[in-house]
Amino acid sequence: MKKVLLAITALMITIGAKAQVESHVRWAYAAKKISATEAVVLIKATIDQGWHIYSQNVGEGGPIKTTFTFAPSKEYTLVGKPSEPKPITKFEKSFNMNVSYFENAVVFQQKIKLKSAKASAVKGKLEFMTCNDQKCLPPDEVEFSVPLGK
Repeated sequence: MKKVLLAITALMITIGAKAQVESHVRWAYAAKKISATEAVVLIKATIDQGWHIYSQNVGEGGPIKTTFTFAPSKEYTLVGKPSEPKPITKFEKSFNMNVSYFENAVVFQQKIKLKSAKASAVKGKLEFMTCNDQKCLPPDEVEFSVPLGK
């Protein structure tokens, strides 16, 4: 009985700790076929007011940049690197350098070449860091699966 009680207590502590994780970015995914052999994967970040995430192009010694890692697949190949709109670039004292970031919302796009008509989804993970004018949260990693549709 003690072991069961201990296991339940540990589970409740774990759930409580997860519930307190601060998050200020929500991710959404979509894909758009542009031809029979090409598609564009759209990855959208919606960012809470007063917070921002960093561009994919941040110099050494700066914050954690947003990165995308796509799972290898026999059904598609990546065409180039993910694109992003023009970011806001400002000097940040905490990093002692100019950094590029996005506020409110941003859509990243990855073009892919379809190698199979059976291609059903693009999978991968992304890493990003969220900051406001007072603090930065630890980097976060999110796995994704974007259906390609027909």
